[in-house]
Amino acid sequence: MREEEIIIEDDFITLNQLLKLANIFESGGFIKNYIKDVGVQVNDEQEHRRGRKLYHNDIVLVEDEVILKVINNKS
Repeated sequence: MREEEIIIEDDFITLNQLLKLANIFESGGFIKNYIKDVGVQVNDEQEHRRGRKLYHNDIVLVEDEVILKVINNKS
C-alpha cells in the first residue's frame, strides 16, 4: 500500500484537485468518471462528489491501495 502526503497552501482542496496532484490516474476525465462510478473513501466514508472539500488531516483511500493525507502548510 502506498501512502503519500499532499501539501496544500490554501484552507482546503477539492477531491478532484487532490487526485490530480497525486498523479494516480491518466487524466482529469478519468478521475471524474472514477469518482462518479466507483468513488473513494474519505475519512472512512464513501464519497462520489469530486467537488468535496478536503481539509488538513483528511485521509483519502483510493482502490484500497493508495492513502493520501492532506497537510495544510499553514498548520
